[in-house]
Amino acid sequence: MNNLLRSLVTYSYIIGFIPTKLIRLKQLQKKKATLSTADYDELVYETPRSWAKNILKKAGATVELTGAENLPEGAVLLIANHEGNFDIPVLIATIQKPFGFLSKVEVKKIPFIADWMTEMNCVFIDRANRRSAMKSIEDSSISLQQGHSLLLFPEGTRSKGQGVQEFKAGFVRIASRANVPVVPIAIYGTSQLMEQQNNRVTPAHVKVHVLKPVQILEGESTDEFRERVQQSITNARLILEEASR
Repeated sequence: MNNLLRSLVTYSYIIGFIPTKLIRLKQLQKKKATLSTADYDELVYETPRSWAKNILKKAGATVELTGAENLPEGAVLLIANHEGNFDIPVLIATIQKPFGFLSKVEVKKIPFIADWMTEMNCVFIDRANRRSAMKSIEDSSISLQQGHSLLLFPEGTRSKGQGVQEFKAGFVRIASRANVPVVPIAIYGTSQLMEQQNNRVTPAHVKVHVLKPVQILEGESTDEFRERVQQSITNARLILEEASR
């Protein structure tokens, strides 16, 4: 399959799959009151996980996951570097823990997809609105306290494979308020699937490494903790990159 056709097939599937599962979503919502938070999140997550795995298959992506044993039980704040648009499906497909993620508020206008994301406990943010940004910190903390794991990309934008950019400190405030472990995740190779190919979907091998959970230390400042997490992910990503050469 040439890359133009592969792109068309992949994009069509990304857009077309979720609307077909609206009835499934309604069925799950009816069960919500009878299930624990963890059981309901896992049930909801089955469909996004299937969607993500099929996206990777159609894109010709293979994923190598290491460090899965470092994922603790219970709600965690997953912190990852942001290489490309395939980061989300890669992590949904490979991380064996349901999680929501922070998303631009514009996505909330997309029918069906926003419905599933809401049920996954995603948090929507208007980056141009400071009040919205502050509310997203509060909403994220509350979601974690309620037992839902959350994924954040502290760089705020895709690096497109150009190393790891400076982390913003919002994730530290969220972790502190919610009092949950931070699980750093290093990603290498997702930008090779699209961003480095003039946005044409191209087969590539992706590596994901889950690091041991960390928490802010007594007396450690927000900037010190932010830098510690950023450096651990940067170092781990470099190891993944070197191993791929």
